[in-house]
Amino acid sequence: MGKKRVAKKAGEAEEIIKDVPETLSQKPVKELREGKVYVYSSYNNTIMSLTDKQGNVLANVSSGAIGFKGTKKATPFAASKVADGIYQLAKNKGISRIEIVIKGIGSGRDSALRAMAGRDLEILSIRDMTPVPHNGPQPPKARRI
Repeated sequence: MGKKRVAKKAGEAEEIIKDVPETLSQKPVKELREGKVYVYSSYNNTIMSLTDKQGNVLANVSSGAIGFKGTKKATPFAASKVADGIYQLAKNKGISRIEIVIKGIGSGRDSALRAMAGRDLEILSIRDMTPVPHNGPQPPKARRI
């Protein structure tokens, strides 16, 4: 709103009052207790995302972001290190109860799950959302000559 001027009686000086604008940082911070951890494990990488209950992403970590390169990104050891990173981020956000959603067929999915279970986070549920093909594409018709 800017500056406001308040007029005083005759003989007195003008006083200038400044309004303090409301900033976005003054919003109350919502305390988080529960969240979801999405684990995506492929043949080449392991990616874990931490979300709130509505699915809004709070943080994500991959084995490539930690520093593994090449084929080492797909190892179970790298997946356990990714799980350690997600655990630290969850503790910083104040999350103590999680649901785990696993997707993919890589070698890091089991070790990521074991690393999360070994921590002091309470696991509410574990769900496997790996897509499974039902019938696949149809073969081409036989050629008629």
